[in-house]
Amino acid sequence: MTETAINKTGAAARRTTTEPALWKAAVMSGVLAAAATSGTAAVARAGDVSLAVKGEQISIVGFAALTLIGAVLGLVLAEALSRRATRPRRTFLQTTAVLTVLSIVPDAFADTTTASRLVLALTHLIAAAIIVPSLAARLAR
Repeated sequence: MTETAINKTGAAARRTTTEPALWKAAVMSGVLAAAATSGTAAVARAGDVSLAVKGEQISIVGFAALTLIGAVLGLVLAEALSRRATRPRRTFLQTTAVLTVLSIVPDAFADTTTASRLVLALTHLIAAAIIVPSLAARLAR
């Protein structure tokens, strides 16, 4: 990534940093989280957890796809807060904590077995545990 800073003479100076861009972090953590949530769902299904809501089976690919969508939403939120918030990292962490809890609410009331509800909630927590710190680390304090 390249930063542009204005030095004392008023001239723009470019400096290269080794920190990956926010979007790269979103892609890397999103892919890792998608693999983790899909793997969790596959292990649960192998252990006879149905992962069916209202009789409709959730596919393993569905877990990966929705996790990647979550990473994109996290990226959009992080980008917006990096431009508008006074303390982007803190605001991002607070917001994502609330959103993670809210994402589990539908799982708690889903028309499925208790085991399925627990696995669904676990996948939300796994995705957040991977994606949120990765994005937060790249935001200004």
